[in-house]
Amino acid sequence: MHVVLVEPEIPQNTGNIARSCAATGTVLHLVHPLGFEISDKQVKRAGLDYWHLVEIHEHQSFAEVYEANSGHPFFFCSTKASKSYAEATFPDGSFLVFGKETKGLPEELLREHLSECIRIPMREGARSLNLGNSVAIVLYEALRQHDFAHLMKAGKLAAEFK
Repeated sequence: MHVVLVEPEIPQNTGNIARSCAATGTVLHLVHPLGFEISDKQVKRAGLDYWHLVEIHEHQSFAEVYEANSGHPFFFCSTKASKSYAEATFPDGSFLVFGKETKGLPEELLREHLSECIRIPMREGARSLNLGNSVAIVLYEALRQHDFAHLMKAGKLAAEFK
């Protein structure tokens, strides 16, 4: 799977998302301009010691990401979409696209891809969820549909708890 963050603004959110990508083997794409430097302390702190596990690609525009991966399915996550993420079928190699924290994805992009737009259901009056939470919800649904392939499905108790 791939997560695409279009012009993310808050370093802690991107760090948190990078950690989710590291834990799941998901590729992270960052579309410029970023609201921070990728080397910022806040980004690194949120990702803790997972940075070596994250495959990150930086792009100058969303068009660059889309053109380079034109054969792959794209899903555009927005509070403005009418279809729930739970109704979507995520093929292997899907690109999950999220917009910046303050504005989301540009409406022209959503209009161009209406049939691929999905949302997380929320109660009326709630503006949106935190970007890191939104990515985790949609990403884990996509991974669930593939039976969490390549991920550990069971943990181990410490010897003293057996």
